[in-house]
Amino acid sequence: MQTTRITVDEVGERLNRGEPFAFVDTRNPTAWAESDRKLPGAIRVPADELEQHISEIPHDRAVITYCT
Repeated sequence: MQTTRITVDEVGERLNRGEPFAFVDTRNPTAWAESDRKLPGAIRVPADELEQHISEIPHDRAVITYCT
């Protein structure tokens, strides 16, 4: 698996080209609950629980994780 950083602008450009992504929100429960911004359709998995939920993350597209 290759890990690279991507900017918001790059994500937007790639989405506009129709590239499929899976978004994974890895914020901790407190940060997630306090946020007024949540990406619709994102998979919610705290970073420290990622291994337990790996089967929930699609393997047929690029995965973008984000946190605060």
